[in-house]
Amino acid sequence: MARAPFQLGEHTIQPGQRLQIDVPVARLYTHTPLHIPVEVVHGRKDGPVLLVCGGIHGDEINGVEIVRRVLRAKAINSIRGTLIAVPVVNVFGFLQQTRYLPDRRDLNRCFPGSESGSLGGRIAALFREKIVDHATHIIDLHTGAIHRTNLPQIRAQLQTGSETERMADAFGAPVILNAELREGSLRHYAQTRGIPVLTYEAGEALRFDEWAIAPGVRGVLRVMRRLGMLTGEQRRRTPAPAELAKGSSWARAPIDGILRPKVRLGARVAKGEVLGKVADPFGNDEGEVRAVADGIVIGMSRLPLANEGEALFHIARFNEIDEAETAIESFNSSLVPPPDSFY
Repeated sequence: MARAPFQLGEHTIQPGQRLQIDVPVARLYTHTPLHIPVEVVHGRKDGPVLLVCGGIHGDEINGVEIVRRVLRAKAINSIRGTLIAVPVVNVFGFLQQTRYLPDRRDLNRCFPGSESGSLGGRIAALFREKIVDHATHIIDLHTGAIHRTNLPQIRAQLQTGSETERMADAFGAPVILNAELREGSLRHYAQTRGIPVLTYEAGEALRFDEWAIAPGVRGVLRVMRRLGMLTGEQRRRTPAPAELAKGSSWARAPIDGILRPKVRLGARVAKGEVLGKVADPFGNDEGEVRAVADGIVIGMSRLPLANEGEALFHIARFNEIDEAETAIESFNSSLVPPPDSFY
């Protein structure tokens, strides 16, 4: 029995067909229309409907490239199920190279949205109704904020034996954070509707970080294989199993000044270890930034200028820190060429 066509708005995608769709979202002041770009790959055989989206924060562009490469992968041509690929959700922020919408709202705090609400609420409602509600599984691609960089990591709400846990294990990031849901986020909306969803965090805003992009592409394809959407063997060696962090915390600037970091992204640190020093331009006043716990540096500021209390180093805590360090070293070795501790 032939598989049914896939319906997205007024568009009908036949089994075995790929179709690029422009979903109208708003108009600029100039009356120029804006669209959310979408590509649907509808397989000939039944399977999950996976949404892979980037750019909910308009300046987080690593995800845009991940989606492009996934769509160009040869394996996609014979998928089971359906792939909905959205490289840029927040088209307003993408055009202006900013995280936010023109009204300064964070689109990832506006879900499920409202057709009569703020601009953010209206875009969230449109994206939810036209795209998200069609998905059975979601991978949401992010980076660190402006002037912050993240070690490749998965954030998800995990329950033993759940579909979300299976997806997180399959992705192949070196670290998994069992992260609480934030109200208004896409992940919160999807998870409360029973849709398994992963957030992939890697790299820095407004940058193409190859060490974050290439593993992101491989991770999406691994998840598709785990879901039965792709056939064939994984060509690359799978890195060591990801380690589940039991929590995380930030080390903050003790004073105002200029930061001189002493550790790199992905470094193993001990509680009390000096991670960096902050000093005024003359060096008259200097303060040490110390690790608040044993763990791995999974995020850090890339801007040397710091205000007192500013978050500078994000440290994940693990029950088995040796295994976590091994997972990161394995992940490093899987990259070609290997990064200098992600810098």
